[in-house]
Amino acid sequence: MSTNKPTDKPSIDELRERAQPVSVRGRQNAEHWSGEYLRHWSLYVTRQLVPTRITPNGVTGAMILSGWCIGLSLLIPGILGALLAVFFGQLQMYLDCIDGELARWRQKFSPAGVFLDKVAHYTTEGFVGLAFGLRAAGVFGGQTSTLDSWKYACLGAILMGGIMLNKALNDFVHVARAFSGVERLPDTNEAKAVPRRGLIGILRSAARFLPFHRIFHSVELGLLALLLSVVGLIAGDTVDVFRVTVWVLAPVVWLVVLGHFVSIMASERVRNPQ
Repeated sequence: MSTNKPTDKPSIDELRERAQPVSVRGRQNAEHWSGEYLRHWSLYVTRQLVPTRITPNGVTGAMILSGWCIGLSLLIPGILGALLAVFFGQLQMYLDCIDGELARWRQKFSPAGVFLDKVAHYTTEGFVGLAFGLRAAGVFGGQTSTLDSWKYACLGAILMGGIMLNKALNDFVHVARAFSGVERLPDTNEAKAVPRRGLIGILRSAARFLPFHRIFHSVELGLLALLLSVVGLIAGDTVDVFRVTVWVLAPVVWLVVLGHFVSIMASERVRNPQ
């Protein structure tokens, strides 16, 4: 067992043992796929922060700003804005790894840290959805905005609302269980399973085979923006490809919300324990 103090600079192996336990790396639903490779490198930055006065909440604050930069980057016309969005998307997830690692090493946890983490992810993904609509409207592209073009900004707002509500549904489950005096739901596939038979089970299996619902994460939306920008360059019109995409994403996200809601209600997550 390590005798290092929380403020000592640990070795990478010591830091990995405490800051990246199996309970974190083995999470089935809370861990984004980018964490699989970012956590290999995040420890080196976390190690440098351990002896400093920088707090985990301070790192989370930087994560919030980097997340907002994803949406702001998408307002820059052309492929440059999309490239910046991809960069800041990776930076946000990198900082998301570091703040948790720093907190686990120092054994300093607080409701404020959880609150800030929720603010980071909700506002980031919501703003990215809105930015898609504003980019499709050509608001910051040097084009003359007309009443017709502003409908795409409205579609972006609809997309933003759907993204944020879809994220909130998982937290609604935790709130409902807490208010009912039920223990916290473990982050495992078994705990969140839905019936395998019937229409819901079929739709759930289809979603796993073709996980289109995952596109509504800030990292995926940034990559989608980059792809659309490349297609727009080839086609000679970067605005129209975003307009078509927003027309598709805005209604689809609400179908995802509906499916997510039905999936929760059909599972054991919100039922009285036997």
